[in-house]
Amino acid sequence: WQRREHLRAYGGYPFAEMSEQDHRLVRASYFAMCDLIDQQVGRMLDALQRTGQLEDTLVIYMSDHGEMLGDHGIYLKGAHFYEPAVHVPLLLSQPGILKPQRIQDLVELTDLAPTFLDAAGMRRLPGMQGKSLWPRLVKRDTDGEPHREDVYCEYYNAMPGDWDEWHPGEKDPGIGDHATMLRTRTHKLVVAHGLDAGELYDLTDDPGETRNLWNDPNHLAMQSALLKRLADRMAWTADPLPVRKAIW
Repeated sequence: WQRREHLRAYGGYPFAEMSEQDHRLVRASYFAMCDLIDQQVGRMLDALQRTGQLEDTLVIYMSDHGEMLGDHGIYLKGAHFYEPAVHVPLLLSQPGILKPQRIQDLVELTDLAPTFLDAAGMRRLPGMQGKSLWPRLVKRDTDGEPHREDVYCEYYNAMPGDWDEWHPGEKDPGIGDHATMLRTRTHKLVVAHGLDAGELYDLTDDPGETRNLWNDPNHLAMQSALLKRLADRMAWTADPLPVRKAIW
């Protein structure tokens, strides 16, 4: 599906057929959208300041996914777990409550809801699987332990492709684009489910994710360890509700 997205890079326009001017125009349009968002966030902050609500308001800036913007020959989004797609902004501000700091820990979007409940002094709801950041933000309470050891992402057939185009004459197995990712501080594992394929990157030696070590025999031990951790993370995404009321 990465080859497919490469050929349909932007609105069906093949990446390889785009000129340097085309790429520059797309990037310029994206930066203009960033400027627009910046202006609108500024308007909201000005309104909070003007009405005396700034110190009583927790402001969060985040995104659900990134934009490939031509990296790895891909635009937009999809079943891709490169850093431009999954490493999204997360900024929180509340003057008088939160002091300026930068936290290097790994965080998932599932951590936001319990963080907001903590900030509002409300009880965490049953079924929530995230981990609150609030103690770290307010008390800088780390106890020497990282917030998370790894980050889990999933992409389950959200934008299915055209099987017939890529496998003429073969029966469509109906798997769509199913992929999951586990990222630690040093490595990233991506599994393309049903296709016996995947990606493994050493983020220390290869931060640009250009050398796929999935089939490298020298990295089988790391691949196996990350696959087991990925299986555990997938298992813990099972719905914990309804709350158990009996011993069976």
